[in-house]
Amino acid sequence: MQTKIHVKDTTAQQKDVRSLPTQETILTARDLCKTFSNESVQQHVLKNLNLQIRKGDFTVIMGDSGAGKSTLLYALSGMDRPSLGSISYGTEEISKYNNDKLARFRREHCGFVFQQNYLNDTMSVLDNIMVSGLLKHKDRRALAEKAKKLLSQVGIAEVSFSKFPNQLSGGEQQRVALVRSVINDPEVLFADEPTGALNSQNTQAVLDVLTEMNDRGQSIVMVTHTIAAAERGNRILYLRDGVICDEIELQPYNGPDKERHSAIRAFLSNMGW
Repeated sequence: MQTKIHVKDTTAQQKDVRSLPTQETILTARDLCKTFSNESVQQHVLKNLNLQIRKGDFTVIMGDSGAGKSTLLYALSGMDRPSLGSISYGTEEISKYNNDKLARFRREHCGFVFQQNYLNDTMSVLDNIMVSGLLKHKDRRALAEKAKKLLSQVGIAEVSFSKFPNQLSGGEQQRVALVRSVINDPEVLFADEPTGALNSQNTQAVLDVLTEMNDRGQSIVMVTHTIAAAERGNRILYLRDGVICDEIELQPYNGPDKERHSAIRAFLSNMGW
């Protein structure tokens, strides 16, 4: 396996986004800053951050606790607004959108999965997905067929479609959440520690689903703190003190690989991880 490593400027002022690889770009962040204020104290979480997300990439964001990983994910996805800088999807600068337009954009272009699955325990598995899909799709029958097909693809048996989420295992619940996140065919799937609350067996199952989605062309941006999850990415960014200080690029994941594991471990060791 050929491993490519791109070493970036480790100063606070990062390289211009134009110096990054020139594959098709779907998301661009320029001079991104995020500051939180608490009385007289200001915390600068993201600092003049520049980043491109490329179509079809499985991008992984790593870093120490408090580095700004989740803050970056929420800013990129339009769930939170940057204090300064811009975020663009294609030619559309979404950071200028009002709240209503931004909400519509998220619904139509973004998918989300979190450490907690946030399924509604008073609704069936299928209805949990349908309620999200109906925000965009009007044909209930076609939507139901699509949801059932996706559930089957992630290993949820038909007998479970009518069950409530609390009748499923943690791994099954998270796979249902993944289906819910892609029912509207998002351009980018954002995942914030999606396996953080799962045991090793369920973690493997969820990572397999994410890998399969990426193999079919789904662009993914995932925050994680584990090498096992990071191995699924073809691009790993390391965030420190609100700045992307380095990154590594790999070939697409094709099963367990000692060389891949060693390359990532060495990269993270160089970062002081």
